[in-house]
Amino acid sequence: MEPLQRKMLRWSLDRLHLLDGQIAAMDLCAAEAMRKHADAVIRLAEVPGFGPDSAHQLIAEVGPEAKAFPTAGQLASWVGVCPGRQESAEHNQNSRSPKGNRYARRLLTQAAQAAVKKSGSHFQRAFRRLLPRLGYNAAIWAIAHKLCRLVWNILHHGVQYIEQGQETNPKARKDRIRKMINELRRLGYTVFPPSATPSSAG
Repeated sequence: MEPLQRKMLRWSLDRLHLLDGQIAAMDLCAAEAMRKHADAVIRLAEVPGFGPDSAHQLIAEVGPEAKAFPTAGQLASWVGVCPGRQESAEHNQNSRSPKGNRYARRLLTQAAQAAVKKSGSHFQRAFRRLLPRLGYNAAIWAIAHKLCRLVWNILHHGVQYIEQGQETNPKARKDRIRKMINELRRLGYTVFPPSATPSSAG
């Protein structure tokens, strides 16, 4: 490499380090702002597909208790993950979802794509059951809808997620719990490994 190319590479790396530092600082600011809702953040971060960052972002959109939405269906409709329905002569012509909150919908779609990759989880089993009939995109959409209703239950009723699937890799589960605890602690939360069976959310 020529000396000028080395300098340009160094400048690019310096900018990258600056941005990484600013992102980390913003994460800490968000965690500080959410500190009074730490319980809701931790409960939501436990759901497959979610983590501390996505929990922060979704709670910022819908509130720590989702009080603005009396039912899970109303939250799903507001987000825009309810299947749309246009029928003529008893034939479904359009199954697209109605418009909703694009930001929250993107968070739930990303969470759904991550949740179906969790080996042995309820969401992976549901996705595999839906995939042959609906295709990939519609099956992910259905999982996003399930996640949205689950989010409402967790926030609105203050319950904790319990995996209903069959864990095929206990070590992977322990690794995920340890990783999430470390991430939450990095953001300033006080978290301890689970030692008791919590209330169920479904």
